[in-house]
Amino acid sequence: MTSDSPLLPAVEGFLRYLRVERQLSPLTQINYRRQLEAIVQLLDALKLGDWAQLDAAKVRALAARSSRNGLKPASLALRLSALRSFLDWLIGQGAIVANPAKGVATPRAPRHLPKNIDVDEVNRLLDIDLNDPLAVRDRAMLEVMYGAGLRLSELVGIDLGHLELASGEVWVTGKGSKERRLPVGRTAVSWLENWLALRELFVPQDNALFLSKQGKRISARNVQKRFAEWGIKQGLASHVHPHKLRHSFATHMLESSGDLRAVQELLGHANLTTTQIYTHLDFQHLASVYDAAHPRAKRGKS
Repeated sequence: MTSDSPLLPAVEGFLRYLRVERQLSPLTQINYRRQLEAIVQLLDALKLGDWAQLDAAKVRALAARSSRNGLKPASLALRLSALRSFLDWLIGQGAIVANPAKGVATPRAPRHLPKNIDVDEVNRLLDIDLNDPLAVRDRAMLEVMYGAGLRLSELVGIDLGHLELASGEVWVTGKGSKERRLPVGRTAVSWLENWLALRELFVPQDNALFLSKQGKRISARNVQKRFAEWGIKQGLASHVHPHKLRHSFATHMLESSGDLRAVQELLGHANLTTTQIYTHLDFQHLASVYDAAHPRAKRGKS
């Protein structure tokens, strides 16, 4: 980029605004300068002589060239964000009338799902030597986490009143305070019964299903720590954490049933496009998919 670029004076005015009026940190100012100078260099190559000439097509060309130059999705998203902020400022200055960068989608960085634990490894993890009440509690937590595909917050949030062991169901509150009813399977029910028989030994302080040694609701951090310790004790090759069990639940259910919509409902995914799926899939259908597909359901025929 040359210092006589016709695009540069406006950029310097914006950076002065960030420094004097917004009083942003020096590091933030440096990041804005770096991104905007790179943008000016690219637009100079596209022969853009005035910011008013910038349109969505040129913004997309800028983004494409940045990507070809090796810019990663997260960095490209940062660059487009800087451009949008700058163009909004230009609108406020009366230099342009619209922000063409707002019509250009920000690229998403690829999501890396945690590697799931295969069924044999899950069985090894759950084959815990039950030599104390804490081990029984942990076995019950592992069985419920994997048996219902719960989020960590959902597991620790279960109260005694959320269980209906006779029907093998649990109520949980997920993201957005949405409640859902889930089957947990005969194996999990059995270990919940074992744990409930010992729960009073911890002198419960509230109605939480799973308690710490102090008799209070077990914390998410404590669950993470205990699961990781059991993974090591049971000789699993990879680190065991709650979300990996949830992901394993989803993977194993999908491999067995192929019913993506039912699994989404069981997981309570927040990214469902509409809530209409809750009316399309009733609980009996979900339970039948679960019974047929989950490795640890083991329900008898009624």
